[in-house]
This record gives sequence, structure tokens and C-alpha cells, in this order.
Amino acid sequence: MTSKNMTAATTDAEQVPAPVDLPEAGEEVNIDATENYFNRELSQLQFNYRVLKQALDTTHPLINRLIFCCIFSSNMDEFFEIRVAGLREQLKYGRETVGVDGMQPEQVLSEISRIAHEYIAEQYDILNNVLIPELEKENIHFVRRRDWTQAQADWVAAYFDEEVLPVVSPIGLDPSHPFPRLVNKSLNFIVELDGKDAFGRETGMAIVPAPRSLPRLVRLPDEICEAGDNLVFLSSMIHAHADKLFPGMEVKGCYQFRLTRNADLELEDDLEDLASALRGELLSRRFGDAVRLEVADNCPEELMHFLLREFGLTERDLYKVHGPVNLTRLMAVGGLVDRPDLTYSHFSPSIPRQIRSKDSMFDAIRKRPLLLLHPYENFSPVVDLLRQAAKDPHVLAIRQTLYRSGADSEIVEALADAARRGKEVTAVIELRARFSEEENLELASRLQEAGVIVVYGVVGYKTHAKMILIVRREEGRLRRYVHLGTGNYHAGRLQFHDLRRIHR
Repeated sequence: MTSKNMTAATTDAEQVPAPVDLPEAGEEVNIDATENYFNRELSQLQFNYRVLKQALDTTHPLINRLIFCCIFSSNMDEFFEIRVAGLREQLKYGRETVGVDGMQPEQVLSEISRIAHEYIAEQYDILNNVLIPELEKENIHFVRRRDWTQAQADWVAAYFDEEVLPVVSPIGLDPSHPFPRLVNKSLNFIVELDGKDAFGRETGMAIVPAPRSLPRLVRLPDEICEAGDNLVFLSSMIHAHADKLFPGMEVKGCYQFRLTRNADLELEDDLEDLASALRGELLSRRFGDAVRLEVADNCPEELMHFLLREFGLTERDLYKVHGPVNLTRLMAVGGLVDRPDLTYSHFSPSIPRQIRSKDSMFDAIRKRPLLLLHPYENFSPVVDLLRQAAKDPHVLAIRQTLYRSGADSEIVEALADAARRGKEVTAVIELRARFSEEENLELASRLQEAGVIVVYGVVGYKTHAKMILIVRREEGRLRRYVHLGTGNYHAGRLQFHDLRRIHR
């Protein structure tokens, strides 16, 4: 598919559920009929595809279109880590039950593989044939090795020697060095070698894990570039200087790959100590069963099959990509180039008129309830309410649910401050907020150290509710102030639609 017919073809190719004939009024519906249900996993795939299509929507600024392409990658990562991994677990343990949609796990996996291969191929087509050419027209360049000037090549060599080489740990594959356990979603290289290493060993193959501490995109200095913003991939640097990792040997080939593993956590509902069990599960999450292998499409077939054997995967799980194996890292472009004309314009949320001139949130809420519509209205009233409650001598207790709040949350600091000031503070923290489990464990420890009573939700359920209850003594009586909201108590995520109500 070429960029010329990309938009039309994408529209035609979108896979959406077939129309369903709605029953007439009074007509009896058979709720057991499989045709009345969509498969959950395939429906999620279609949602991810609609995200990818935003990368073709020219009403979005160009850099944000690139970000949509990256979000698709992030969504697909989670899809394989959780949804595909769950289906593979069913097959592994013989739990091949037919779903309400009439599909067995093996059928769903086959259909996922077919659709996901199409979607991912289209994603790279969009990147290479639409987004990158449009970025180049805007003087934003991903500079390839073959296009480096001598000055750029010299700068990259120096950067590699100073920043990359000291933290890279190549692993030669031989009887004393078996295939390493690779971290989930890490960037790696499989290297073909000829000759003997410093110890006289003939190592025909090696694995080079890319340091996770290093940026995947590096901006070239302006003084060695003609114009515009010029970016180089870390993978290009490693390809160019792989020979420095194997002195005395010839590098015959260097190919990037990436492994996705099962990242779902299996926890029983009747655990006596959820936090301890969760910590144990988190230690093994990075090394769960393999579910997907992404490989650069220039990698020789024999090396691809070698990797598949090592990870216990099949051709169905192999994704050959024409470009970087992890497009999520391209989100960094927005921070590396200063082009506000290519991103959404900055929006400053307003403060509701009801509280603009009020020093006390409690005074404002006593007059009438406050409705906040984010992102159009500021999140600060919620933070101000908790800060004032923490310092107010008339406030006796604060109770709050926390699902995702962020590492440096002002909300969390206000709760800790209230507890240190002697107030009764209770926090219901959902430890099983997916991919925020570790952050929430640390959050629970911080709050407990401050004197907050921490509860880990309700057994068998996830606590998604967003609620604050503040108990305050007023005129000899106890008054309750309540905050109810959708979304999260996470200021960084309020760029999305959210609704909150504060009342007494």
C-alpha cells in the first residue's frame, strides 16, 4: 500500500462488527444466541485500530498524529501482555471453554494473529509513507546511517563511546553462556559474528540488550546539521558501532528484536496478605511467558527461527517490522523538537466563578454544590479542598479512594499532611490498578508512614470509584463534604473528559 491510496484503503479495510438486527418491540430475545455477542478480544483490537486511524486524520496536528501512531503501539503491547497472554494460558492449562460469542481460545488467537499482522503492517506503512515524509517537509528528520555526514558520524561515534559503550553488556552465546532471560518489551539485538573473542572462543552469535536507561532517540547538535531538527535512533548507533562491542571479531550482521511477555498478575481473591503477594508477582512480571516476537524485517530467516525456538513461539507470534521495533518511544519527538505549530495549542483551564473570590473552599461549597468539567475547568479546586482540609482545625476526618494518582501527587501529599496533623485519614488504595501496582504499593507505604490508615479495597472487586469524604465540625454539629468524580485523582490525566461534583 502506498501513501497515495493510504487514506481510502484504510477506510475500506477497517474491520467493524457486522450490523445487528434489533428485535421488534415485545419480541423475545435469546440471550444465549452467540450471534448476539461480539468477541471481547477482537472488539478491543478494533478499538486499537480506530486509534491508529487518527494518525491519518489531518485535522490533528502532525506531531500529535505521530503520537496516535505511538499510542497504537502502547495499546497493542498491553493487548498482547494481557488479552493474548490470557488466551494462551487457557490453552496451556486446558481451559478451552467456548465463550458466549461461540469462539474457542484457539479460534480467537488465530483471528487475532491475522488481524494484528494486518494492523501492524499498516501502522509501519503509515509511519514510513505518510508521517515521516510529512515530518521531513517540516524539517524534522530521522537521520539514517547512510545519510550521516562525516561530522555527524564523528559525533555519533563519540556519543557511543562516552554514553553507550560503558553501559552495554553484550552476551556471547556458547555452552557456558546460554540464551539470557530478556526483560519484557526490552530492545535487543542479535548479532552474527565471525572469529574468536579475547579468550580464544569461537562465538558465532551474541545478544546485545540495549540499556533501558538510555534514550531511544537522540537529537544531533544544530552545529553539525544544515537545518531543522535532526534525530538519530539509538538502534542506528548500536548498528553502526557493534564492532566495538566485539574486538577482534567480525560483525556479519546486527538485527533488532523485541519480546513481549505475559504481564498479567494472578492473585487469588482470598489472599491473607494482598500486598505481599502482589510484590512477589511483580518480581516475576518482567519474565512471564513469551507471547510475541517483533523482529526487524531485514533479519535472516534462520535467525528469526532461532529466536522463535528459544522463546517457545511459532510463526503466528512473529511480527516482521520495517522500522524501529518499538514505536512507542517515538513519543519523545514532542519533547525533542520545539514546534508548537505542529502540536495542539496550549489550553488553560478556567476556575469556576463560584470559587474565584473565595478563600475557603468550604465557604463556597456551603452556598451551593460545585460541578467541575475537566479538562475545561481546572483540577486545582479538588487539590485546594484537600489542602485546606488538612490544615483546618475543624476538620476531623478525611476518607478517600485512590486508583491512580501519580508519583508526585499533590493529593497524596495533602492526605499525608492531614495525618501528620492528627486527623483521622483513611485511604482506600486499589493495588491491582493494572501497570500501576508497583506505584500504588509505594504510595501505600508512604501514606502508612505518615499515619494514614490504608485499606486495599474490597475482596473480589476493583475499586474504581473516585470519592472523598471530609468530616468537619461546624456550629457544634458534624458536617460532611463529599467529592464524587469519574476518571482518576491524577492531574496529568485530566486532559481527557472528566466530570466531578463537590457538595455538602
